[in-house]
Amino acid sequence: MDAGYTRDGRKKTLLWRARKARRRFVKKTGRKFILGVANFIGRQGTVPDRPVHDRNLYPFLGPVEANWTTIRAELAELLKDRERLPAFHQISRDQKKISKADRWKVFILYGFGVPSRRNCERCPETAKLLQQIPNLQSAWFSILSPHYHIARHRGVTKTVLRSHLGLIIPKERERCRMEVGQDIVVWETGKCVVFDDFFPHEVWNDTDEERVVLIFDFDRPMHLPGRLVGKLLTWGIKRTAYFKDAERNLKNWDERLEAAVTTAEEMMEARN
Repeated sequence: MDAGYTRDGRKKTLLWRARKARRRFVKKTGRKFILGVANFIGRQGTVPDRPVHDRNLYPFLGPVEANWTTIRAELAELLKDRERLPAFHQISRDQKKISKADRWKVFILYGFGVPSRRNCERCPETAKLLQQIPNLQSAWFSILSPHYHIARHRGVTKTVLRSHLGLIIPKERERCRMEVGQDIVVWETGKCVVFDDFFPHEVWNDTDEERVVLIFDFDRPMHLPGRLVGKLLTWGIKRTAYFKDAERNLKNWDERLEAAVTTAEEMMEARN
C-alpha cells in the first residue's frame, strides 16, 4: 500500500492528517484528565472502591437475573446470524489492540445512554429489562470465541460500574475467567457479576466453547460532586471521535444486518 494512502484507499490529505493529529491530542489529553480525576471519583462513591463488587449492593439486578432465559432466547435468534455480527473493533476502532480478527463479536443495544433503535427492536424483552436499570449507560452482547484472550486493558471512565450476566458459559467454567485487578471472576449462567472496569482487567477463554455474556454499564452510586463530574465526563466523551466514530460504525452495521435479515426472510417466504 502506498504510504500516501490509508488501508481503505483514502488519500492522506492535509485535512486528513490534521484530523488524525487532533484525534491523538484529544485522546491523550482526555485520558490524562480522566486518570487525574479517577481517585476523586473513587472517593465520591457511596459503595466501596474495589475491583469486584458485592452483587447484593445492586438489587435492581434481580429482574435481569430472574429473566435470563428470556434474554438468552433473544440471543439465540441473534446467533443465527453470528457470521454477520461485527467484531468489536469494527464498531470502535479504539479496540483494535484487544479485538483481533472476528474472535470477539458484539451486538450493541446502548452506547453512553443512546439506544440503538434497530437492535433494541430485535431484542425487545432484553431492552425492556435494561430500561429498568437506573442510569443505564451502555449495553451489549459480548460473544467470545474459544481459545481467545482479551489482553489487559481498562475502561474509558471510572464513573460507571459494569455488570456481566452469564448467558452461555463453557462447561469448564474455571478455564473461562476474568482477572480484575488481582481478583478472579468466573461466570455463572443466569448470574450477574459487578466490577469496576477502570481497574486493569483481562479475559481468557481457554476452552473449546463459546462464551456469551450481556454487558451493561450503569452510573457508579456517588455523592453529588461525583455525579456532577460524571455528567461532565460523559458529556465530553460523547463529543469525541471515540464516541462519534463508534456511533457511525454502529449505524452502518445495523443497516447491513437489517438488510441481510430482511433478504433472508424474503427468500424463505419465496420458497414457501
